[in-house]
Amino acid sequence: MFLYGKNSVAERLKKNPRTVKSVLLEEGFSDSLIQELLSAQKISIKRMPKDKLAKLLRVSHTQGVALEIENFKYEDFDALLDGEKGKERVLIFLDRVYDPQNLGAIIRSAACFGGFALVIPKHKACGITETVLHVAQGAENYIPVSMVANISNAIISAKKNDYWIVGAVLGKGAKPLDTVDLPFPLGIVLGSEGEGVRYGVDKHIDIKATIPMREANLSYNVSIACAIFCYEINKQRKQ
Repeated sequence: MFLYGKNSVAERLKKNPRTVKSVLLEEGFSDSLIQELLSAQKISIKRMPKDKLAKLLRVSHTQGVALEIENFKYEDFDALLDGEKGKERVLIFLDRVYDPQNLGAIIRSAACFGGFALVIPKHKACGITETVLHVAQGAENYIPVSMVANISNAIISAKKNDYWIVGAVLGKGAKPLDTVDLPFPLGIVLGSEGEGVRYGVDKHIDIKATIPMREANLSYNVSIACAIFCYEINKQRKQ
């Protein structure tokens, strides 16, 4: 896998340098922070022309720097549930989120707010790809991500470990998010970009919440919805 862009590279070198196999620099590249981080690590550095780097990464805008890294390592789901530290995290269950741009933005928002872990399905959904990592801009170093065979079974396991499950849904029976007294430990479920949360997953939800809309009766992009839920969760758990 490759990471490219100054922010993604800097955060990986700061937080997870052991996963870096080599550094790829465009000829003439100079950045004081990245050079300082590299000087503290014994990592192979390769310099190459701009067009060769772009061809290797299959992107035109690399900002002149990239890392060859180990494949992304997912966290064990049972480990996320283990102990008091695990229960301090809010679990974000994603049901069929296909767009890597959305997944990367979700990781970034969750990492910025802090105290979250992400759970994604193995099938019929986007996993952690190079595009996801680029959009996340280094946030993958700050939030655990678990991949499970079945989201419904993962939610059931969380409920057996005393988690309450709140679903982001539209329609009848859903309460406005800002009126819901959120219980902890907590998991939230966010559905696919076009179809929302499936019935098979929906039936495990304890509380249905919706984000109020004053004007256009549309729907929020899943990454925006996640950020709004994260904000409300952080506000309530500080009270």
